[in-house]
Amino acid sequence: MEDMQKYDEDFFLFLEAGFIAINQADEDSCVKLFKTCELLRPNNLLHKVGIGYLHLHKLEVKEAISHFQEVLDEEPDNDMAMTLLGVAKTLTPDQVAAGERLLTQSVQESNDPYVKNAANTALDFVDRFIKKYPGPAEVKPKPPS
Repeated sequence: MEDMQKYDEDFFLFLEAGFIAINQADEDSCVKLFKTCELLRPNNLLHKVGIGYLHLHKLEVKEAISHFQEVLDEEPDNDMAMTLLGVAKTLTPDQVAAGERLLTQSVQESNDPYVKNAANTALDFVDRFIKKYPGPAEVKPKPPS
């Protein structure tokens, strides 16, 4: 572990690289980078937020919710985890209202302008596409002529 200490100052570089890997659809690199973060600073939960974001990116919503909730159980004031949990819940048909409440709470309580912007964007998406009637599940195919 002593060898790992020399990389501690690079923790946030590894973390940011993990998020970039997600956006480039490089899951293998992403997982390795977040595992590195976990080894460097096991008490810092941002790597768990990252893994949750990976699942959200892949639309594995249940897994994403689980990771974000785990972070919030340990750090109830984690604005990023709360916002991403809200996003994940709005993508789950029976949890849309709960997700909206989390996103609204993020907008009202967060001191981070990026978190507020993300929550506002997600709320706009929910209003414009998720709550729009008819939703994809309600559209009925036309009967054959």
